[in-house]
Formats: sequence, structure tokens, C-alpha cells
Amino acid sequence: MAYFPAFIKLDKTKILLVGGGEIASEKLKHLLDFTTNIEIIALELNDAMMLMIDKYSLSYKKRRYETKDIEKFNIIVVAVDDIKLQKSIYDQAKLLPRCLVNSVDSVDFCDFIFPSYIKKDDLTIAVSTSGSSPAVAKYLRKFLQDMIPNSIGEFLDKMKNYRKTMPKGKERMQFLDKKAKEYINNLEVPLRQ
Repeated sequence: MAYFPAFIKLDKTKILLVGGGEIASEKLKHLLDFTTNIEIIALELNDAMMLMIDKYSLSYKKRRYETKDIEKFNIIVVAVDDIKLQKSIYDQAKLLPRCLVNSVDSVDFCDFIFPSYIKKDDLTIAVSTSGSSPAVAKYLRKFLQDMIPNSIGEFLDKMKNYRKTMPKGKERMQFLDKKAKEYINNLEVPLRQ
């Protein structure tokens, strides 16, 4: 089954990350591109996790996951190799309203997956193979990333300003469409070898 692509506003969403190893570190790095409202529970942390926790003043509890931990969170990321724990957390979450779970590398215990993505200023492009091949998604992301101009952030700032200052309506829509089309049509696509 394919996953529905959606961009979720995370600034008021409470996220629990269970795990402190390399994969947990990778997931934390991605989450930090969008929010710092993250709590970590793990017996041990790798160095990268420690650095991010310190840098962003994240909440960390050095212990095993407990059943009651899930109750105050909207999103749970389970980044541990323990399949029984992944299933247990997923089953618990299904009993709660508005709680989504991602169990790393176990699509059976996932409500959502982490896509491979590009984030450059206000531009975010997500690439997913619905779990079929994360490697393909990763290399396609790298291919697309090379095509994004360095000026994209500056251009998006201008477009945002136009949207804020121009009255809504057909004229604004046509003006913004023309500006976007001109910008894209004038891009020089890098040659790949």
C-alpha cells in the first residue's frame, strides 16, 4: 500500500523518540529540521544523539520505555531493534486518539514513514517509494538536490512577500503564476554524467 504524502505542522506536536543508537540519531536529525518539541527515552545514547540533545536542549530520560510514556505524545518514533517493543508501542498507540507511530524498518508497525527529503530554506521536497526501496529514494533525492538552484530561498522570500502585500484574487494568482513560471523556465539544469 502506498503512503499518502502530507506535510505536517509540528510546532505544537509532542514527539517521543525511543532509542539512542545510530538510526535514532538519524531520525532525530531529520525531526530537528522541523521542530525541537522532542523527548528521547533510551538506556544509552551515541555521541551524535548527545550532541543534538545538548545543542537543542531536548528532554532526555535515561531508562527503558514504559507503557505510560506514550500517553502525552502525538507522534512516536520507535528506533530500536526490538520488534516486540515496536509492536507493543504500536498497539498501545492505536488505543489513543491522535497518536501516530513510526517503527524504524518495520512497516507493519507504522502509520507513517520518513521520506527521503530535501530542505532548502522554505522549499521541502519529499521522495518516497512507500518502503519498497529507501535506497532508490535516497539516490533520487540526491539527483533532485543537484537541480535546485542556490537562489531558491531568495526567490521564495520574494514570492512570500508578494502574497502578503498583494490583495487576494485572480490578478494576484496570475501574477504569482507568471513569476513562478519565469523563474523555473530560466533555470539552468546541471548536466549529469
